[in-house]
Amino acid sequence: MAAPSQELVIVLDFGGQYSHLIARRIRESKVFCEMLPYNIPLDELTALSPRGIILSGGPASVYQPGAPVCDPQLYDLGIPILGICYGMQLMSVQLGGVVVSAEYREYGRTTLEILEPDILLQNMGSSQVCWMSHGDRVEKPPPGCKILAQTAFSKVAAMAHQEKKLYAVQFHPEVKHTPRGQEILQNFLYDICGCTGLWTMRSFIDNTCAEISAQVGQGKVICALSGGVDSTVTALLLHRAVSYQCTSIFVNHGLLRKGEAKQVLETYGKQFHLNLVYVEAKERFLSRLSGITDPEQKRKIIGEEFICVFEEEAAKLGKVDFLAQGTLYPDVIESGTATAVTIKSHHNVGGLPEKMNLQLIEPLRWLFKDEVRVLGEELGLPEEIVWRQPFPGPGLAVRILGEATAEKIALLQEADAIVNKEIQRAGLKREVWQSFAVLPDVRSVGVMGDERTYFHTVAIRVVQSLDGMTADWVRLPYPVLERISNRIVNEVAGVNRVVYDITSKPPATIEWE
Repeated sequence: MAAPSQELVIVLDFGGQYSHLIARRIRESKVFCEMLPYNIPLDELTALSPRGIILSGGPASVYQPGAPVCDPQLYDLGIPILGICYGMQLMSVQLGGVVVSAEYREYGRTTLEILEPDILLQNMGSSQVCWMSHGDRVEKPPPGCKILAQTAFSKVAAMAHQEKKLYAVQFHPEVKHTPRGQEILQNFLYDICGCTGLWTMRSFIDNTCAEISAQVGQGKVICALSGGVDSTVTALLLHRAVSYQCTSIFVNHGLLRKGEAKQVLETYGKQFHLNLVYVEAKERFLSRLSGITDPEQKRKIIGEEFICVFEEEAAKLGKVDFLAQGTLYPDVIESGTATAVTIKSHHNVGGLPEKMNLQLIEPLRWLFKDEVRVLGEELGLPEEIVWRQPFPGPGLAVRILGEATAEKIALLQEADAIVNKEIQRAGLKREVWQSFAVLPDVRSVGVMGDERTYFHTVAIRVVQSLDGMTADWVRLPYPVLERISNRIVNEVAGVNRVVYDITSKPPATIEWE
């Protein structure tokens, strides 16, 4: 699927930790944004006809050998450009300015003194709070650029070349720690790039359905349906675009939450009237996972087996050309990009086999989870599906450290059901992003009924997040934690210890594997 074309703004990613936030803030301003690698060929970039380009931050120093650079002809295209942090330093060097290692590095909140507001900093007054994170600084701006703002340690904290519509800031307007950063981005989007904020979920639905229809033509599609909001929204978009040319397939790989398969069949067969096929595949998945302990290997095996199942089912339906799935933007980022390392291969991205007989359709590939929820509401999905917690495609296989056996899966399903029941009972269901149980490959000594035990440990993970890219652990009330612990130990055979994970993302990920 191609990205929506109307009022497109491109973020060239230099590997910055805040790059995805830039894209989010732009979309919040109702302008579609796509993040691309910094070294994208110029002809590919111009073919997208972007209204504006943003150069992201990054960990490198521009004067280091091998530092990432974009094509310098970018600045002569007549397209407005905004450089942020590393993007500002790169713009300065490529246009003839001077960048040096700062004697005093700036990290955290800083007071920005506005010297010349220009369009970018209009209505910002004489000073603002901003968030800095840099060790280099612009010593001398390029010819034709004027200094717009400074800080105590950066005499060029913002600059502009008005004739070429080139702008740059040393601080990070995309983070919430820059209180008026969103306004600064909107000044660039609306007053410099000329965007009008046409991107809405309604326009996304219309554009996406048109693109799906054009791509599929008279062909047939199978849609991977898990029961989560991502796959459900994907299925509804496909149904709306090509109707009965699409068959949704639900694969029970035996790694689902307790009672999930039954719930999916009842909900989607009766409520949404989708053309749904159920595939019982517990044994084949568990057989392939037998003896496998490495998490990356588990993910890839599950991804490959899913494709095998889908191709087998496609053969039963006659000639099927396409496979639709609910891949999200964070899946793509974490699976590794040209500018980001692989954190873990998502089964629907990095876990796919190199050779596939089916062409992929991924209508949500450019969206974050919260955007998909809004899209689901726009499509009329009920609240219980829109706000259903994210669940990994490999299922409980990546919540069981070590080998995923039938015994461990059954144990974890019971513990996980207790966690979510107590979260719901406490009225916290909508207050958390994810709440689940994990089965570490750990046993410990305990005493139950005056007898020694050597049983499993269950870990509880409850986090709050906006888009899954970052997350913080939830400070659950002690009475809730106590009920969860007591119930798991008392009701789940083979468990004698419960621990609570209090690690944020980063440095951890939300899932343990």
